[in-house]
Amino acid sequence: MIRFYALILALIWAFTASAYTVVIDAGHGGRDAGALGLVTKEKHINLAVALALGKMITENCPDVKVVYTRQTDVFVELNERAAIANRAKADLFISIHTNSTAAGTKGTSVHGTETYTLGMHRANDNLAVAKRENSVIMLEKNYEQKYEGFDPRKSESYIIFELMQDRNMASSVNFARNVQNQFQQTACRVNKGVYQAGFLVLRQTSMPSVLIELGYINNANEESFLNSTSGQQKMAQSIFNAFRQYSRK
Repeated sequence: MIRFYALILALIWAFTASAYTVVIDAGHGGRDAGALGLVTKEKHINLAVALALGKMITENCPDVKVVYTRQTDVFVELNERAAIANRAKADLFISIHTNSTAAGTKGTSVHGTETYTLGMHRANDNLAVAKRENSVIMLEKNYEQKYEGFDPRKSESYIIFELMQDRNMASSVNFARNVQNQFQQTACRVNKGVYQAGFLVLRQTSMPSVLIELGYINNANEESFLNSTSGQQKMAQSIFNAFRQYSRK
């Protein structure tokens, strides 16, 4: 009888124990193309890498639940992306993006990967990236009310990020460093480092979160690499390797 009750308790635990949950966010989508290259759009690169990453986690980590903010070419508002992660009670949020220099620049020699966490953004370059990524909210209805007067174009709107204390900062930075190291080791990409910036999608999540910039879409060589199946697989493999390192600690 004791063994019977022990078996019942074990089964109950197995069905009720919460799995480790990762939310993978493919940036942009639908009417929001993101940054534009000569032959492709950011939204397509982001989605391809996100789906490849999710597949790797599902196939190799059966104890990990993967949740996507989008799996097709649809527009998802920034606050809803964060809400999906919060509702899933996620343990980690990974937002995947592709970088670009100033709008209108058709070609650039700038190249390399960057990974961001939420935080202060004293460098002008970091602020510029945050402004570009946050500008997607202007495609949403009533964004002024929804985001409490936040204007992604105005520097003064970002003061709030300097006042915020992210309780998940240490874990976020740890994972971000793993990602950058793996981009260099696994995908042979230039490691431009880990930075902090005021991203709305990271501000509203309640778990360790990062925003990854895979490379520069207006750099011809990087666009060609990121638009290829092999390149997308290498980038996804890099993030997956970083996740395995991070989750084992």
